[in-house]
Amino acid sequence: MRILGISAYYHDSAAALIEDDCIIAAVQEERFTRKKQDADFPVKAVGYCLAEAGVRLSELDAVVYYEKPFLKFERLVETYLALAPRGFASFRMAMPLWLKEKLFLKSLLRDELRAVDESFDLERLLFCEHHMSHAASAFYPSPFETAAILTMDGVGEWATTSVGMGAGNSIAMIKDIYFPHSLGLLYSAFTSYLGFKVNSGEYKIMGLAPYGEPKYASLILDHLIDVKSDGSFHLDQNYFNYGGGLTMTNAKFEALFGGPPRRSETSLTQREMDLAASIQAVTDEVVVRMTRSIAKDTGAKNLCLAGGVALNCVANGKVVRDGHFENVWIQPAAGDAGGALGAALAAYHQHFGAPRVPSNEIDGMQGSYLGPSYSDSNVADRLTTEGAQFELLGDEDVIARTAEALALGKAVGWFQGRMEFGPRALGNRSILADPRSPTMQKNLNLKVKFRESFRPFAPSVLAERAEEWFDLDRPAPYMLLVADVAESRRCSISEVEQSLFGIDRLNAIRSEIPSVTHVDYSARVQTVHRNTNARYHDLLSSFQDRTGCPILVNTSFNVRGEPIVCTPEDAFRCFMGTDIDVLVVGNCFLTKDAQSASLRRDYSSEFEPD
Repeated sequence: MRILGISAYYHDSAAALIEDDCIIAAVQEERFTRKKQDADFPVKAVGYCLAEAGVRLSELDAVVYYEKPFLKFERLVETYLALAPRGFASFRMAMPLWLKEKLFLKSLLRDELRAVDESFDLERLLFCEHHMSHAASAFYPSPFETAAILTMDGVGEWATTSVGMGAGNSIAMIKDIYFPHSLGLLYSAFTSYLGFKVNSGEYKIMGLAPYGEPKYASLILDHLIDVKSDGSFHLDQNYFNYGGGLTMTNAKFEALFGGPPRRSETSLTQREMDLAASIQAVTDEVVVRMTRSIAKDTGAKNLCLAGGVALNCVANGKVVRDGHFENVWIQPAAGDAGGALGAALAAYHQHFGAPRVPSNEIDGMQGSYLGPSYSDSNVADRLTTEGAQFELLGDEDVIARTAEALALGKAVGWFQGRMEFGPRALGNRSILADPRSPTMQKNLNLKVKFRESFRPFAPSVLAERAEEWFDLDRPAPYMLLVADVAESRRCSISEVEQSLFGIDRLNAIRSEIPSVTHVDYSARVQTVHRNTNARYHDLLSSFQDRTGCPILVNTSFNVRGEPIVCTPEDAFRCFMGTDIDVLVVGNCFLTKDAQSASLRRDYSSEFEPD
C-alpha cells in the first residue's frame, strides 16, 4: 500500500510518501523553490516523492491532507464572533482568501492533484486532523510499542496542545487545550515583541536566552499565563492581539514589559536577553509540569513529542533530565512539514487498519535522510556546467582530505547522500568546522552565515564517545536535545570573564570545544551513528585520528534566510557567495582558491533575512 501525505497553504509545505510501513521519501517544498517556508502546494516535493518511489499519483492508494479546513474555518468565524467588533480588521483580511481558496480547499487540492496526474481518483483524497497528523508523525516512526504522545504548536484547527496514547497501530487522543490558549503562540508573541519573525525566529529566542536572566518570568506567570500543577494553562487575552488583530501583542502587553517592541535588526540589549530567558524558563516549566502529569496519569514509560514546540531542544532536554519517562523520542520534522508524514502514517494505520511493527533500536526515520541524492557522475556534470573546478577523489581520499582541511581550521561545505527532512542539517547538507577554535563561532556567523553573532552552533559527536564529552546518556541523532558539556571538558574562567554580561560573555573560553559551548555550558548535541550515516561517521573518526577530538561544528548549509541547499548547484552558489573554504559534493573536492574569481558573488543580501 502506497500513501502520499501533504501539508500546504499555511507555512512549510511538504510531501511524504510511504509504502506499507516504510518511509520512501519526505521533503519540504522550499528546498526546490528556494523560497523559505514556501506555503504553496508542494508540486515539486510531490514530484520528487513519486519519482523516488517510481510510481504515478494515480497508482497510490490514498493522498492525505494534514488537517481539516472546515474545522479551521469554524475557528476563524467563532473567534471573530467572540471578539466582534474588535477583530474585524483581521477578519476582513482573512475572509476573502478563505472564501476564494481555503474554504473550498478540497476542490483546490483536487485541481492540483489532477494537474499532477489527470487520472488520479479523487475519491482517494483523505483528510486528517492537524494534531492527529502530529501525533502520528511522533508515534508511528518511534521505536516504541506503546507510548504517551504530546503535541504542542501554535494552533491546528482548534487544538494547540494534545495528549494521546499510542499502542500498536492505534492512537487514542485523550485531552486537548484549545485556541486561543497556546504555548506556541505565547512563545511567538515574545518572538514578535523582541523583533524577530514569527514562525521562523523562535529558535533565535532559544539561542538568546542563555545570555539573560529570567527576570520577567514571574511577571509572565502572574499576568499572561495561568499554569496549573498538571501543566494545563490559560492565557489572559487582554494582553494579546493574535485572536482578532494583525499583531501578536497589544499596548497592554507593551506597558507590562515597559516599552514598545524592538525594531527588527536593531541592536540587542540586556533587556531583550532577559525577556528571552524569561519566556524560555516559563516554557520549560509548563512543558515539564505537563509531562510529569502525563507520566502520572498514563503510567507510560515512553513519551513521543511533535508539533512546533517540540523543536525547542532546551525544553526537551529538561524533560529528559526530569526523568519521569524512561525514553523520549522526538519527531525530527516536528513542525507542519512533518504533518505530511504523519497524515500518511495515520491513514495507513488508522483509516486502513494496517499493522505496525516498531522499526529498530533507534526509530523508523532512517536518520531523517529522506530527500534527493545525486550520483558522482551527475554531480560532476552539474558542477562542470556551473564552471566549477574540482578533483574527483576516491572514498578514502575524500574523507582524509576533508578531515585534514577541517583540522587546519577550514570551513567546509559538506554535501552528501540524501537530503535531510526537517529543519536540521544532520551531516548531509552541512557546513562543518573545528569546534576547538575559539573564533570559529563568530567567524561562521558573520562571514559564512551572515547572521547575528550570538547564534550558537551545534556539535556532531561520534555516538560511542558522546558521554565522554557531554552529560548525555542516550542517542540524540536529530539535534533535538540540549545537554551540558561534561565537567571534565570545561575550562575555568577568570573573575573578570564571570562578570561579563550579554554578548560579551561569548569572549570567555568555557571548554575544550568553545565553538559549540554556549555561555551556560550547554550544547545542542547530535550523536552520529554508523548505521544511519556511515560516511559522516567516517569523517568524524578521521578528524578524531588527527586531533583527538571526535566532534565537529555542524550548521545547516545555507545563509540566513535561505533554505538548506538541495542540489549541487545550490551548494556551489552558496560556496562561491560566502567564506566557505572547501566544498565537498559526493567525491568532488573543491577549494575556493581554485575557482574563477568571476564566479564569486555577494551572497550576504541574496535572501530576505529570517
